[in-house]
Amino acid sequence: MDTQWLVNINLPSIYIALSAGVALLIWIEGQMLKKTEGKLPKSKFFQVSSVVDTLWLFVSIAVVYLLDFKSIEMTVPVAYWIYALSGWVYGSRLLKRSGLPASPEELVIPKPYIAFSQSFATTFFALCVFVLLFSKPIN
Repeated sequence: MDTQWLVNINLPSIYIALSAGVALLIWIEGQMLKKTEGKLPKSKFFQVSSVVDTLWLFVSIAVVYLLDFKSIEMTVPVAYWIYALSGWVYGSRLLKRSGLPASPEELVIPKPYIAFSQSFATTFFALCVFVLLFSKPIN
């Protein structure tokens, strides 16, 4: 059995693999929002995954300071920062245009924001896989 891939397992690789999982969560959330026409699903899974997505920004900030990333690996947390910050700005602008709801129950996530999130999730997942496959250990 070939165990060469074990050489690449380190803390940055674990973070990147978990980031790929977060990308899948974001994509699934988008599918759930499409089914409810933008209304927040009343699913525990949706609630937990939304919290994980949000917390992942803080994890992504912390790992840059706590782990030793090679340059290609650094693209993963930086890409998540860009997504989170631009998503907040873009989502706020879309909601401002349609008017802010009086309560969270009335909130409807705009379709362009769902598309934005799912596009990011697909690209981010591909980035994570690429970095995991092509980053070489430092000898």
